[in-house]
Amino acid sequence: MAANLDPAPLQLPIAGMTCASCAGRVEKALRGVPGVANVNVNLATDSASVQLVALRATGAGSPDTSAAPAAPAPFPATATAANPAPATTPPKLAQLVAAVQKAGYDVPLRQLRLQVSDMSCSACTVRVEKALLQLPGVLQASVNAATEQAQVSMLASVPLADVLAAVSRAGYGARPVAEPGAAGASPDEGSTTVGADDGTGPAAGQLWPVVLGAVLTLPLVAPMLAQPFGVHAMLPGSVQLLLAGLVQVVLGARFYRAAWRALRAGSGNMDLLVALGTSAAFGLSVAMLWQHGAGAMPHLYFEASASVITLVLLGKWLEGRAKRQTTEAIRALNALRPATARVLRAGSEVELPLYQVQRGDIVSVRPGERIAVDGRVQEGRSHVDESLITGESLPVAKGPGDAVTGGAINGEGALRVETLAVGAETRLARIVRLVESAQAGKAPVQRLVDRVSAVFVPVVLGIALLTLTGWLAVGGWGNWEQALINAASVLVIACPCALGLATPTAIMVGTGAAARHGILIQDAAALERAHAVTTVAFDKTGTLTLGQPGIAAALPAHGGSRDRLLQLAAALQQSSEHPLARAVLAEARHIGLTWPAASGAQALPGRGLQAQVEGNTLALGSPRLLQESGADPGSLAAEAAQLAAAGRTVSWLLHIGPGPAQVLGLLAFGDALKPQAPAAVARLQALGIQTVLLTGDNRGSAEAVARSLGIREVRAEVLPADKAAAVQALRAAGEVVAMVGDGINDAPALAAADVGIAMATGTDVAMATAGITLMRGDPALVADALDISRRTWATLRRGLFWAFVYNLVGLPLAAFGFLNPVFAGAAMALSSVSVVGNALLLRRWRPAPQAPAAPDVTAPRPIVA
Repeated sequence: MAANLDPAPLQLPIAGMTCASCAGRVEKALRGVPGVANVNVNLATDSASVQLVALRATGAGSPDTSAAPAAPAPFPATATAANPAPATTPPKLAQLVAAVQKAGYDVPLRQLRLQVSDMSCSACTVRVEKALLQLPGVLQASVNAATEQAQVSMLASVPLADVLAAVSRAGYGARPVAEPGAAGASPDEGSTTVGADDGTGPAAGQLWPVVLGAVLTLPLVAPMLAQPFGVHAMLPGSVQLLLAGLVQVVLGARFYRAAWRALRAGSGNMDLLVALGTSAAFGLSVAMLWQHGAGAMPHLYFEASASVITLVLLGKWLEGRAKRQTTEAIRALNALRPATARVLRAGSEVELPLYQVQRGDIVSVRPGERIAVDGRVQEGRSHVDESLITGESLPVAKGPGDAVTGGAINGEGALRVETLAVGAETRLARIVRLVESAQAGKAPVQRLVDRVSAVFVPVVLGIALLTLTGWLAVGGWGNWEQALINAASVLVIACPCALGLATPTAIMVGTGAAARHGILIQDAAALERAHAVTTVAFDKTGTLTLGQPGIAAALPAHGGSRDRLLQLAAALQQSSEHPLARAVLAEARHIGLTWPAASGAQALPGRGLQAQVEGNTLALGSPRLLQESGADPGSLAAEAAQLAAAGRTVSWLLHIGPGPAQVLGLLAFGDALKPQAPAAVARLQALGIQTVLLTGDNRGSAEAVARSLGIREVRAEVLPADKAAAVQALRAAGEVVAMVGDGINDAPALAAADVGIAMATGTDVAMATAGITLMRGDPALVADALDISRRTWATLRRGLFWAFVYNLVGLPLAAFGFLNPVFAGAAMALSSVSVVGNALLLRRWRPAPQAPAAPDVTAPRPIVA
């Protein structure tokens, strides 16, 4: 082996450099990557020129870059006369990017989606992936057989023309697909999304070739079907030749074209198998017809060649219809996006195309209309149906200051909404991107299928050749007719399509069904891991609890009443927006209290507030306020200590008089459990899944929540890094862990878990880290997410099982002469349809029914934390 320098240095864009020392650090980092011969970092252009080592065998071709498509292939190597470098393999782009990122800088990447045409089976997807991965600057490429789309991650500097040319050289067509909701995209540019019936996607198969094929084939097949009943009406050989020839040459032309493209690219596909098998049957019939001339008509196989082509066309049409149904969830989400919006301009309403609406515009929404933008209600009150976005079945009340989501349906009232997000920034567009990303990705099990598909066609060609030679060896040349027909049956019955469709269709339907019910599965790997989860670790605040304080205790001083205590506290808090003030007012309203007016309200920094109520000076505040006032809490001191030990926030109500201050009572605040939390934990435990509580709150509060929910294992007072360590410890003990959280402090634990599950009501950091996002803050969706993942995984395995069994059983039967080409073609056509149909069963999945939540969200709930 001789190592040479690659003559074309890789131009790597670098982001984040500000000075010469930055350039030096990047250069040092890149030089440290094995296989890098030389580096030149240019601060002015923010780029690095990387000279790679190309490993080549002397006098041989370029190195093998056909590694599994899970990782980017090495850059193409070309021999030069340069001085030999140390023998080493050229680095992959991912290694170079990782080295730059480790040095504290970034490499700008571009995500590109392509609609790929002319693919017919999983072997085609493998070939397209290989062509893309061999293109310099491409980091990752994943091709989905069900959507016929490629997802490419590459350097931002890679020209689109180079990417399209790489696909073209592999024998396929490609065009870019716009991102959903792309900002500024006009209707003419509109976004093409998964499953769009634009004539080139999975649903593009037309019915007329199937109908024409059936009309031409039926006269050939009908006499054969009638023979067992004593009816002999076989058509003359010349008529059979005419009918079968039209099917073979006109309707079968697509198979020949696709087979030629595959051969020209140095590979094979399903079209090659069909073309060879039907040509063998058709050619044999033509030869026998010519050999017998005007004599007795021999047994011809025109019906076999015509039937196979017609049945394959029928199978492809049915498969296209079925695959279109797998993208139903994406189409339903895209249908939520209105085309226009009524915008207030100069005091009047103007109807504008949605792409012309800008942030800050006031949009008018009439009753019954879809809300066009993400925004905040400025005027009006109504109920909004967000069911297709969040899965929430009940309309949600909206008023001034409340956020609304584009795509939701306005109820009975007119609203005026300030636009906060448009185009690709809207929540709906982000949801569509997440679902499309999950559907375009590949589960780890698909890598095995891809490796099988890559060698499937050559293996089948080898089996067909062995079948031909075997039958000739056994029966001699006098048996050449049977030998050729059996070899044709082998070619026709082999179906790589079923193998390629089993995994992506199950993932597409499963993620789509989950999205319809408020569960966003962000990648196929998370879906695959989630089915095996044995332990679910919950954060407490905002995940199992409402994350809003409520009244845990209201204890009056000796001789007072609870209602009077709350009445006075509400009078003090009536003009405050503090969360504790809202909790006091909610409790007072809940028990039907009214409260007097307050005047002279004054904030006491770090202590509380003070005001005049009914001629008396009252103060409500922290234990520090009590201490500084010198008031004697009496018997309430012990109660306060117990409440504080349990994690409650204690406030004291004092009467500030001319004399010593007097204690009127205390209020303790705590967090309330979400109403769905008990059922959520109970359901997980019923599924045999262990539950753990991980929280940074004090132990008393954490154990109170755990007791209420039946969670046995509690880890309290843990820092964010300690949460991640706790998750790692559970994994080290052999558990498959799902972490559920909603805050920035949960992000390390979400990343450390096998599956991270984030609440969409939480922070963007948590959602970006998690593999699954729950669109409602409903912990019951955790069990639903695990359930749909289990069902999807079971469907995927069932599809793969039947796809493998079909080929393992069908090929030997055809080789040994038990299947003629007609039945082989029918079986091949139906195999793909059955695999897709198996996946479509997931569309019937529904979350487990649960009792509806109380509609009054302001009503107090039992406080446990």
